[in-house]
Amino acid sequence: MRSLRKPAVAAVVAAAALALAACGGSSGAPTTSSNGNVTITWWTNATTGQLKTVWQQAAAAFHKAHPKVTIQVVPIQNEAFTTKVPAALASNNPPSVYQQWGGGQEASQVPSGKLINLSPYVSSWIGQIGAAAQGWQVGGKQYGVPYDLHTVGFWYRKDLFVKAGISKPPATLSELETDITKLKAAHIVPLAVGSKDKWPDAFWWEYFAIRECPTATLKASMKAVNLSNACFAKASKDLTAFMNTHPFQTGFLGTPSQTGAGSSAGMVANGKAAMELQGDWDPGVMAALTPDKSLNSQLGWFPFPSVPGGAGSATTVLGGGDGFSCTTVVPAATCAAFLKYIDSAPVQAKVVGANVGLPANPAASSALGSAQKQVLTYSHAAPYIQTYFDIAFPTNVGQALDTAIANFFAGQGSAQSIVTAVSQAESQQ
Repeated sequence: MRSLRKPAVAAVVAAAALALAACGGSSGAPTTSSNGNVTITWWTNATTGQLKTVWQQAAAAFHKAHPKVTIQVVPIQNEAFTTKVPAALASNNPPSVYQQWGGGQEASQVPSGKLINLSPYVSSWIGQIGAAAQGWQVGGKQYGVPYDLHTVGFWYRKDLFVKAGISKPPATLSELETDITKLKAAHIVPLAVGSKDKWPDAFWWEYFAIRECPTATLKASMKAVNLSNACFAKASKDLTAFMNTHPFQTGFLGTPSQTGAGSSAGMVANGKAAMELQGDWDPGVMAALTPDKSLNSQLGWFPFPSVPGGAGSATTVLGGGDGFSCTTVVPAATCAAFLKYIDSAPVQAKVVGANVGLPANPAASSALGSAQKQVLTYSHAAPYIQTYFDIAFPTNVGQALDTAIANFFAGQGSAQSIVTAVSQAESQQ
């Protein structure tokens, strides 16, 4: 599921430092020995669960195929990366490979001079990932490679649609609003949202922005860290008009997104709401929140609908993913070969099995369920994938944006307050 990358507390950072000390050498220690042996120190956020096992197996298998390359896996708590990575890149001994979410966070790391431009080493195969790989580029150069992808869209209950007399998912905003009316008439909550966690609110505003703003404007605005273009104000107006239809559950501002049967995901899982705008991970979250073992057969997916008059593409996708970057302490070709292995179909199938996201390599799509195959196909066909705004922007700016949108949802902000929050946070960097 999607994680918020907040600053880590001192205890977590200290624990990560101890883990690194146990696996790495002293400051500035070389990763290549005189006899050509290479040691890769690999920072991942898989501290528990199936993915941790997948990465351990991948490290062992790569070493078996490349005996001169030893990979030391260093699991670090997800929240620690926000502070741990900048400190490591400022030192003489960064990890060889580390967890990377791309966007503005990656762009802020490139000036350290420690990230490898992978473009020459991945050009022969990076195309298989599709447009999503652009999220790990800075200035057109590939400084990171994703291993899983995330796409935001609507997960809905087929049975509740049938009950409300809805024959097919909506393709336009007006059709969505018509379906909301039908669901209300059938005494069904149309849409669940977990506004208590803030970031689900951002999905709504950002999708309206994507439909209102041309791709060129989105790219320029992310680069400039500026939302002053009129299309963003128009997105706020669209969201206001949509919220005036009262599509969400009673008390949505206090509802968590993924915790408990009463969360927004739990409401859909238990048939208490018909739809939720969420990431591809949602079915996995729902499964743990309901005793209904037939849930997957009732779930369907559709993309965010087109918005009348919007200058943005009707098929642009909001999403993100997880990936890795390599640093200059390791031979570029060796590190790139390791990332290629991680994105190979056999390893990708194991990543899918760990329920962390869609595979970056579509060759592993056979491991997905039918609805998630639909999501993967749609995202790979998208002309552009807009990274979540809070990841596309520098960390502090993204957090300010999420808060401003949450306030907007609560009726405590305006279109201008969202723009102002971004500009103020950008000026404080």
